[in-house]
Amino acid sequence: MSSPIARPARQLHRGHFAFMRALLQGLDEKESWNRYLQSEGASTDLRTIRHAIAEIRDAFAAAARREARPGMARLVRLDPERFSAAAKSFPTLEAFAAERGLEDFSEAEQAEAYAEAYPDATTGGSERARRGGLTQRSRVIAQQLDALRWLESHMAPEPRPGDDVKAWLNPAVATRLHRCGLRTLGDLVAHINLVGARWWCQVPGVGVHKAARVMAWLDGHVHVPALRLQAHVRMPPGQVPPALRNSIVAPATALLPLEKFRVPEALDGRQGKYRAPQARCGLRATHDHAAISAWLEAKGGPPAGKVSATFRAYRKEAERLLLWSVLVRAKALSSLSADDARAYCAFLADPPPEWCGPRHQQRWSPRWRPLEGPLSPAARSHAVTVVKALFAFLVRQNYMTANPFADVAQPPRRKGAFSADRTLTVAQWDRLEALLAEREDRVDDTDRAARATAPAVARALRWLHATGLRISELAAARCGDLGPLAPAEVPGASAPQWQLSIEGKGTRRRHVPVPAELVAELERELSRHRACEGIRDPACGAIPVLVCFARADAAPRGWSSSGLAKAIKALLMRLSKHCDATDRVVLRKASAHWLRHSHGFGALSERPNQLSRPLEAVRRHLGHASLATTAGYRPRG
Repeated sequence: MSSPIARPARQLHRGHFAFMRALLQGLDEKESWNRYLQSEGASTDLRTIRHAIAEIRDAFAAAARREARPGMARLVRLDPERFSAAAKSFPTLEAFAAERGLEDFSEAEQAEAYAEAYPDATTGGSERARRGGLTQRSRVIAQQLDALRWLESHMAPEPRPGDDVKAWLNPAVATRLHRCGLRTLGDLVAHINLVGARWWCQVPGVGVHKAARVMAWLDGHVHVPALRLQAHVRMPPGQVPPALRNSIVAPATALLPLEKFRVPEALDGRQGKYRAPQARCGLRATHDHAAISAWLEAKGGPPAGKVSATFRAYRKEAERLLLWSVLVRAKALSSLSADDARAYCAFLADPPPEWCGPRHQQRWSPRWRPLEGPLSPAARSHAVTVVKALFAFLVRQNYMTANPFADVAQPPRRKGAFSADRTLTVAQWDRLEALLAEREDRVDDTDRAARATAPAVARALRWLHATGLRISELAAARCGDLGPLAPAEVPGASAPQWQLSIEGKGTRRRHVPVPAELVAELERELSRHRACEGIRDPACGAIPVLVCFARADAAPRGWSSSGLAKAIKALLMRLSKHCDATDRVVLRKASAHWLRHSHGFGALSERPNQLSRPLEAVRRHLGHASLATTAGYRPRG
């Protein structure tokens, strides 16, 4: 039975050829191993040696295929002993008589019984078969010895980037690589360097152990420059040091992030068509790239240690426009006209494939692309709003004289950002809560990781619905941010309440009421894992509110915003299988942000089973900048 862990083919050297010649010429397996290949392992266990013999035959066959000799590849895999096995050996007449208890019978009677038991032994057929089998075996051995001599004189000393992976790697793994389009060693190395540590996730049938064996084989050929793996492929994406990240992709005039994009001098905007005189400019920027950086800094810039979602959104839109202006329009950003602005809107609706890539790629990754695909009308409207604000800033600072996006008509947006079709009704939420209470995880017993995180995801659903927090705010919340709230401060509340101190958009801090049952559930989770004695325990201060224990003895950890959003989406998809057709469709479309909308509609509802609150209080708790935004949650009609 072949090993489930794929292994690369052995690298041939002179000792392998000498070892196999000795076996073909009849030498003992252990003696031949100790004489020629003892350096490959001290063990002389016959099972180990025979396993090595099979690997060496595979390596000989791979070398023959690499030299376009398929017949030789089949020949060297043959076992000569199979041809002599057909020639049966028969016992002597004396041994037969002793075995059957015929010692006291006459020789003629013994011969008659022997002929009846072994008819081939007396007709000469056995001898002919034995002679034919031995002759065929000798012929195969002679042909194999000739093949070994030819291979030894023609074998490739080093793998080459153009070699087929089937010529060097385990056949089962090589077949799986072929199915993914990774046919040559050069293709494989390029794919690993492009994707990184988890390159094997895109190759069905290859897991972490098989991938480690393949990479170990490639590490043995670092002296071949074209097969050299980059350092970042050995680290999880989140642990790649900044210095190493910056070295993975060199700055260039290509589809690269803003910090790596190099604008040609002729298109950098120093001579932009709509540039204002430099003497009147309120910015230190002398070219377009620097002007964009000044605008991002004016918007708050990236705070020390983290980048806000707002900053990423502004940078993304400015980045896309600069790349399009230089690479597609061949114009400086400060030379764009109203016609160019309309062309850019059309581009966002139908970008070329080379501009699109998978979501959530790291900015330092070679796989990063500025777009995922065509933007929806709402996304295009947002993009126009942001770049219009960029040019308005540049005009105010006397860097430019005109805003090309000033009169661009925005694509129609879906009516009502808080429309009721993006929220859960009271009945749907009640059904969802019942499913969570019935069996919170809803995870296959074989999926240990998902089963361990399911309680934290279920708690996240309840917290988002009960507080109306943004998912980024809840992911950043810590137990130390929780404090008691008097019942009088919460209209209609009879039990003691808690409040969570949150730093929201624009670093504005607000206090959001939290139902006591959610805090009690959190305390039970902490006490079950003995993380601390209670919420007020000082040791709990730094523990995330959405604490997750991957194992019973593991340290508590929190969630990232993107990880939590994906986990919630996956849980809603699983729970939707247990709903009727109507609710199933709703839950499959639902996301974490729907729960914020559901909270807003519920907080302003006048239905008896809902806890309605004043508009100003809801605005304060949700963190909206204006009452008009919060008023969008008021029931219509």
